[in-house]
Amino acid sequence: MKLIRAVEETIAEKYNEKKMRCPTHLCTGQEAIAAAIGQLLKKNDYVVGTHRSHGHYLAKGGNLKKMLAEIYGKTNGCSKGYGGSMHLIDLNVNFMGSTAIVGNSLPIGAGLALTICIENSKKVSCVFFGEGCVEEGIFHETVNFCALNKLPVLFVCENNLYSVYSSLSVRQPKNRSIAKMVNAMGIKSFCIDGNDVCKIYEITSRELSKIRSGLGPRFIEFKTYRWREHCGPNFDNHIGYRTEKEFNKWKKKDPIKQYEKKLLKNNEITKEEIKKIDDNLLKKINLAYNYAEKSPFPKSSEAFKNVYAK
Repeated sequence: MKLIRAVEETIAEKYNEKKMRCPTHLCTGQEAIAAAIGQLLKKNDYVVGTHRSHGHYLAKGGNLKKMLAEIYGKTNGCSKGYGGSMHLIDLNVNFMGSTAIVGNSLPIGAGLALTICIENSKKVSCVFFGEGCVEEGIFHETVNFCALNKLPVLFVCENNLYSVYSSLSVRQPKNRSIAKMVNAMGIKSFCIDGNDVCKIYEITSRELSKIRSGLGPRFIEFKTYRWREHCGPNFDNHIGYRTEKEFNKWKKKDPIKQYEKKLLKNNEITKEEIKKIDDNLLKKINLAYNYAEKSPFPKSSEAFKNVYAK
C-alpha cells in the first residue's frame, strides 16, 4: 500500500513539470484492494486492469522503473512508450494489460480464463474494473458466459461511487446492490469494505481457494473512494460534484493509516520500522524516476512498429 501511495503521490508532485504528457488516473485512497489481492495471486495467475491501474500493476509485481518510463513516454517503458499510464503490461508476471475502454478488461479476462480451462491448469484470471462497468452490456454478457462455463475468474469491482463526475445516484437505481445482482446471475458474490486490508485479504484468500478448486467464478465488490480528481494530479472537491464533508469522511478511512494504527496497537511494528519502510521506498522511487528521465524517447521512425491497426 505504501509503495503504491508513494509512487502516485510523487507522480502528482511531478506532473506539472510537463514531462509526463499522457493522462494519468491515480488510485490514491484505493490502495488496499490491489495490495491485498496482489499478495494472494501467484506469479502465473493472470491480471487485467483498467485505466486506473498503477496499483494493480505494482501489486502484481510489475516493474516500477518500466512503469514510470512508460508514463514518461520512453522506449524503456513497459509498453515501449506507446501506451502511457493507461496501457501497462508486464508479461513476466502475467499482468496482461490495462485498458482505457470502460468494461474492456472483462471479456479479455474471460478469454484468459477460458485458456486456463483449455490448458487444464490451476491458474486464475483476476479482472479489475470500476462500478461504471456494470452499466455496460459487455459486463452482463461476460458474467453470464463465465457463470455458464464455470470459468476460473475473480471479478474485482472497485466501487468508488463515481464515474468521472457522475455519482451512483444518477447512473444506477437507488439502493441497488451490485453484489446481490451478480449473485442472482449465478456467481457467488460479496460486498466488503475496500479500506480494510485484512478483511480484503481474508475474503479474497477464501474465494480464490474455491476458484482454484474448480467451483467457478467469484465476484467481490469493494466499497472504496478515490481522493484525487478522475484524471490528473489534483484535488477537485471545489467543482461541486462531491462535497468536502464526504471527502473528509472517506479520508478518515485511509487504509494505510488504519493498518498502521492496528499494527502499532498490536506491537507488530514500531514507528522506527515504519520510518525505515518510508525511507527505503523513497530511495527506490527516486532511482526509478532517474531511470525514467534518463531513458531515451522512441525514434519517430518507429511510430508504427508493433502497431497492428493504422
